[in-house]
Amino acid sequence: MILAGDFRKGVTFVYNGGIYVIVDFQHVKPGKGAAFVRTKIKNVITGAVREETFNPSEKFELAHIENKEMEYLYSDGDLYYFMDSETYEQVPLNKGQVEDALQFLKENMVATIKFYKGEAFSVEPPNFVVLQVVKCEPAVAGNTATNANKPATLETGYTLMVPMFVNEGDMVRIDTRTGEYMERAK
Repeated sequence: MILAGDFRKGVTFVYNGGIYVIVDFQHVKPGKGAAFVRTKIKNVITGAVREETFNPSEKFELAHIENKEMEYLYSDGDLYYFMDSETYEQVPLNKGQVEDALQFLKENMVATIKFYKGEAFSVEPPNFVVLQVVKCEPAVAGNTATNANKPATLETGYTLMVPMFVNEGDMVRIDTRTGEYMERAK
């Protein structure tokens, strides 16, 4: 159990039947009335963010989120299979659970799967991935000296803005947290 007065960023807890993580918090002591804790909380399963106010003496159950590194094997219809490299156990996940990560994952890549009470609910790709550009307009002579960008489609189907010197077939490093181009990879 945790008191609302002990909330810190990153704490996961059970609230109204959902699992939430503290995104931001502020302890407030007004001149009149009782102190309270103003928070911004995010539902770890749906991703919805909301603001809540709690009495500092309210108690909540801590939620233990387990992270496992698992290898993405293949997809079969709407199921995506991940394998635990230690036990070789395969876990099928539906499209809703992996949708955001799929734009950066290709087969045999390792991703972090989040579990709550043995049930997988979320997939996080590595922070940085190297993917191949499969569709991109060629640079026009004279345009390469400016900071101009152009759209490029990667092998996973994800589209992002890249500098003019990037061509089809190039390998590029992507920051999966922002979805932005980092650099050309070797």
